Amino acid sequence: MEWRGRRGSSNIEDRRRTGGGGGIGLGRGGRTVRAGGIGGAGAIVVFLVALFLGVDPSQLLGPDGGIGTAPGTPVELTEADRAEGEFVSVVLADTEEIWAGVFQEQLGKSYRPATLVLFKEATRSACGGATEATGPFYCPADRKVYLDTAFFTTMHRQLGAGGDFAAAYVVAHEIGHHVQNELGILGQANEIRQQVGEAESNAISVRIELQADCLSGIWARGAQEMLGVVERGDMEEAVNAARQIGDDTLQRNAGRRPMPHTFTHGTSEQRSRWFMTGMQSGQLADCDTFQTDDL
Repeated sequence: MEWRGRRGSSNIEDRRRTGGGGGIGLGRGGRTVRAGGIGGAGAIVVFLVALFLGVDPSQLLGPDGGIGTAPGTPVELTEADRAEGEFVSVVLADTEEIWAGVFQEQLGKSYRPATLVLFKEATRSACGGATEATGPFYCPADRKVYLDTAFFTTMHRQLGAGGDFAAAYVVAHEIGHHVQNELGILGQANEIRQQVGEAESNAISVRIELQADCLSGIWARGAQEMLGVVERGDMEEAVNAARQIGDDTLQRNAGRRPMPHTFTHGTSEQRSRWFMTGMQSGQLADCDTFQTDDL
């Protein structure tokens, strides 16, 4: 992906110079994290990715978020930190340009960009605490994406999803949740989730995530056709990332048999297919995962 030397977004809130403290614990009442029925060491990987590309980490943690944060000491940013911050800023600017065009052309509406918060170790959001372990997520309450770029290293080393376009897909997916929020889809879906049982709530979550994958495919199409920044192999990186974080793949990698009723993000096949649907179509109407029986 061609990103160096290009325009960055002004909607970046950089909190990285103040490190955070605290960590992941139990929710109130000693409740443990629900992570697709996987425990032990395998639960760590699934927990990382269940919240990677998620919407609200407090849905899986306790009511208080299960995370404590404390003021940290000033952090000196490394050259790698600065490069990653610049990269994320450029990708965010691309999403803003692409979605402004899509909203105007397909909806006749103006697109309101999200703010992206960069942090190290831990920070706070309107949806609860955030740490490196929660992975990137979108908080609809404050319309912000939260990201510790150390997760890009986790993607590469632990999940087998390396490459700059794979990392850009992460940002685009979270912005996909913001698009859902702007369209009123996310609020309605989460309201219904609060009123149904766990299995049905998980099924709705899958539809939310697959739609965000499709929306990230629309971004990828725009990056290729409108901006011309996609290089050879980039699309393969994004599709591979989508495959690597499918619920079935994660559960198999954790040594467990896949249990569809616990899925919250969709299978590897579904995630990669919906990304490709958005990329090939470029149309919001083709990303309606809530009105189809063929996920």
